[in-house]
Amino acid sequence: MPISPSPHTSVPDRDALAAPTAGRRPRVTIARGATPWFVPTLATAALTSALTRRNGRWALAAVPACALGAGMLWFFRDPEREIGTGRVISPADGVVQSIDAWPDGRTRVAIFMSPLNVHVNRAPLPGTVTSVEHVAGGFVPAFNKDSDTNERVVWHFDTELGDIEMVQIAGAVARRIVPYVDAGTKVEQGDRIGLIRFGSRVDTYLPAGIEVGVEVGQKTTAGVTRLDRD
Repeated sequence: MPISPSPHTSVPDRDALAAPTAGRRPRVTIARGATPWFVPTLATAALTSALTRRNGRWALAAVPACALGAGMLWFFRDPEREIGTGRVISPADGVVQSIDAWPDGRTRVAIFMSPLNVHVNRAPLPGTVTSVEHVAGGFVPAFNKDSDTNERVVWHFDTELGDIEMVQIAGAVARRIVPYVDAGTKVEQGDRIGLIRFGSRVDTYLPAGIEVGVEVGQKTTAGVTRLDRD
C-alpha cells in the first residue's frame, strides 16, 4: 500500500542540533524522522546528569544515558554532501554486498548499511517519484540472503533512463522506514528521500544496458559514489 511521509519530518527537525561550521567544513544536522528516538534519550541524559549533582549515585544511570544519547546523535547524523556525477549515484552509505543480474536484463546493486553508516538515503537519479509502496515482511539481518522478504519500501522513479526501482530494506534492528516524499514529487539527483532507522540495506536496479561501475566489497557514499560507468 502507498505510504506518506512521517509526521515527524518537518523542516525544523533537519536543522535541529546543527553542528557549527568552521570555514568550509560541511554542516551536519540531525536526520528528519529521528526526533522520536533521540529527544527522549537526550532528555533522560540531561535529567540524570542534573540529578547526579545532587546525588552521585545517579551517575549509574547518567553514564549509560549520556553514552546512548551520544550514540543516537552519531547514528542520526545527516551531513551535507557535494553531489557526485554520473547517471546513477549511490542512494546509501555502506558496502556493496552483492551485484546480481536480473532475468529482465536489469542489474541489482545491494548496499549493506552498518550501524556506523549515515542512514539517510538519497535519490539515485533526477526524476519524478512515481510510487512509494510499503511491503510487510520479516526482520532478519540485512546481510542474510533471506532479507529479500524483509519489511521494505519499494520506490519507482521516472527518469531519463526510464523506470528506476530502489528498495529500502529493514533488518534485524530496523523496524521503521521513514519516506520523506510522496509519489508525484520531482527530485534532483542526490536529494534526501528517506531514512531507515537503525537501517540495513538499499537495493538499486540498474536498467538493461547500463554497466555497473562498482564491485562487491566497495564502500559507497550516498549522493557521491557513482554506481554505473560509461
